[in-house]
Amino acid sequence: MKPGRLLVLAFFVPSLFCQTQDKESAGKPAQPAQATAQPAEPLPALAAGAAAETYVIGASDVVTVSVWKEPTLSGSLLVRPDGMISLPLLGDVQASGLTPLQLADQISAKLKKFIQDPNVSVVVSQIHSKVVYLLGEVGKKGPIEMTPGMTLLEAIGSAGGITEDANAKKIYILRNEAGKHEKIPVHYKQALKGDSTLDLVLKPGDTIVVP
Repeated sequence: MKPGRLLVLAFFVPSLFCQTQDKESAGKPAQPAQATAQPAEPLPALAAGAAAETYVIGASDVVTVSVWKEPTLSGSLLVRPDGMISLPLLGDVQASGLTPLQLADQISAKLKKFIQDPNVSVVVSQIHSKVVYLLGEVGKKGPIEMTPGMTLLEAIGSAGGITEDANAKKIYILRNEAGKHEKIPVHYKQALKGDSTLDLVLKPGDTIVVP
């Protein structure tokens, strides 16, 4: 596969995936407000422990809000592109940029106007905002869930590794920061040999291109 074509494809991979999901959603019947429609193949829920406490919610994630003894105020909600979720009584509430604990505290504070001593918990049930994309000669192309601190080798391994036809010397990462596209060359074979400085830490939205 020619590098030039890969480069063009890579810039449009994220938008293509988004368009596909939008088309799929458009064909589905409307769901109740309390259980917002979710993607057909959800990524795994956030693991419990330190990661769950420090995880920052992002757009397209799905959160489960539970208000004790208030089932009408509880349910699974999709974080909209504007970072908001919609709750009965409260309307739009900012979720993106907060940890589950911070969001629970914010909801609890707002509910005090309507409920005495509300007990609120929030769990990230599906992760969609933290993904990286793989393109080219890999076992599985497309988006994969990004775990905290995920590196280049971990991402390629999650995609089934590179194929026999891959040109390991020309692998690169495409990154979009502040509206600017950056092409980062990768020293894949050296990283495999144990040079941790070359096993680059990825950022959400990165595209790994394997010619």
